[in-house]
Amino acid sequence: MNKQSDRGSAKTALVTGASSGIGAATAERLAMAGYKVYGTSRRGAQAGQRSFEMLSLDVTRDESVTAAVNDVIRREGRIDLLVNNAGVSLAPAGAEESSIEQAQSIFDTNFFGIVRMTRAVVPHMRNQRSGRIINIGSILGFLPAPYMALYAATKHAVEGYSESLDHELRTWGIRVSVLEPAGTSTNIDANAPQADAKLDEYREVRAVVGQSLTAMIENGDGPGVVADVVLKAASAARPKLRYTVGGVAWRLRWIRTFAPAGIVDAAIRKELRLHTLTTSAHRTTVLEKSPI
Repeated sequence: MNKQSDRGSAKTALVTGASSGIGAATAERLAMAGYKVYGTSRRGAQAGQRSFEMLSLDVTRDESVTAAVNDVIRREGRIDLLVNNAGVSLAPAGAEESSIEQAQSIFDTNFFGIVRMTRAVVPHMRNQRSGRIINIGSILGFLPAPYMALYAATKHAVEGYSESLDHELRTWGIRVSVLEPAGTSTNIDANAPQADAKLDEYREVRAVVGQSLTAMIENGDGPGVVADVVLKAASAARPKLRYTVGGVAWRLRWIRTFAPAGIVDAAIRKELRLHTLTTSAHRTTVLEKSPI
């Protein structure tokens, strides 16, 4: 008899990046719904009242991932739900303003972190013949994101990986879903590192786009909105591959799917105020070339 049978019907969930924001809200929501929840962060357990236990885990280190997953299996005998939430962002900047090392670093957390966690958990779910994996993506997984190219690239990668993985694992009763929230009101962007190879040519646009994105996040949904959809996806008898989260995300998904490409392109540039910057840059170039 496995440990879950001894403990009753509670399912076991493992949520990465659960110290704050979407991860913390998700772990709390799952615990309220009756899951035995283990949250993780690089710092491990921290002061404060929580309805779930915190474990130390760095998704960029193979040995750390293996140790955390084995710890949960030792305690509970199984993992029914993995929520891959741990992620990092970068402050708005031109794609060429990040070194290769910085590009590799953001992929190591946002994409390869999910790969590491999945590889560690799937063998246990396969033995159980059941399990759910929910990856926290973004609308930037299906939309272009000027001056957030590397972050958007990681989210595009998560979309492709999730869809392929869902096909592969259904044979063993495991389903994979990816959530696509819009700007969520958390501190991930407030603490985002700056590009490490800044160019003066992008100084003005960094400021303008940064202001636009800050406003979007401040007016975005709270992390609890995403947490509710995680529970919905985890509980669904027939889970969907993609869950677009929140009204803004739904509108953007609709526009991306049905609107002509030229309209989508113009809307993105207007929303980020890139059309004004283009006009300014063009005017500067003309003046510089003028013989007067």
